[in-house]
Amino acid sequence: MKFQNFHGAITAMVTPFHEDGSVNFDALERLLERQIQEGIDGVLILGTTGESATMTHEEDAAVVKRAIETVKGRIPVIVGSGSNSTATQKEMSLRYQDMGADALLLIAPYYNKANPEGMYRHFLASADAVNIPCILYNVPGRTGCSIPVSVVEQLSEHPNITGIKEASGDMGYAMKIAHCIGPDFALFSGNDDITIPILSIGGSGVISVFSNICPRISHEIIADWFAGNYQKSLDKHLKYLNLMNDLFIEVNPIPVKSAMNMMGLDAGPLRLPLYEMSEAHRIDLWTTLKDLRLV
Repeated sequence: MKFQNFHGAITAMVTPFHEDGSVNFDALERLLERQIQEGIDGVLILGTTGESATMTHEEDAAVVKRAIETVKGRIPVIVGSGSNSTATQKEMSLRYQDMGADALLLIAPYYNKANPEGMYRHFLASADAVNIPCILYNVPGRTGCSIPVSVVEQLSEHPNITGIKEASGDMGYAMKIAHCIGPDFALFSGNDDITIPILSIGGSGVISVFSNICPRISHEIIADWFAGNYQKSLDKHLKYLNLMNDLFIEVNPIPVKSAMNMMGLDAGPLRLPLYEMSEAHRIDLWTTLKDLRLV
């Protein structure tokens, strides 16, 4: 499966767990099949939504293996291989490439952060080592650092760095890197609520939390936009905007897993330090789902 000139909605998949905390591989298969049947354009494994920060390298590899085996090349499988350790990121990137990943997601180095040259070299080490597309991941709310515009500009010229997931929520930042967009470098919204604004400045799609719940709607929002049906795309986006926002009423993926379980989708429990959402927020989320006739 090639990941080139890609336009569409990519689901940042949850990782379903059993009540004992182990990975529920059967549920993972069911969730992936649902995504494909509902027309999603791609899936991301081991992203923030997948609780990869709480998983061992052995669990990571097992989840990636099962996902790739389940998808069978029907849609692209992107794998989060990022780390705040450059050596670890390179090692994981090569491992997932060898396992059959179609592309990699490389997060900014969290906690230790980096100066611009260090950050550039951090991403370069993985991009130079692999021969599949790499997508940068800018999410300063999680990492405590943003990828400098100058670094994005440099990296956008690398043949293996084919895009960025922009999840700062800062349209000013997105505008500053929009000139990097072209046939070899794509901009993806990392925040469901601003997908339409990102598309309006040349974005290629969204890497979505919301599409765990509504994969067909996520696909249609992007497909309508690229078909020139801008008002139709916007109307769908606005219809589901309250739900998109409610999925961040507490830290992701607490709300999306709660919503999926309410809908009978068997996302299972969270792993500590994440915990079940408050009762007040559960009521708010349930009400939004009910208003949209999703429960």
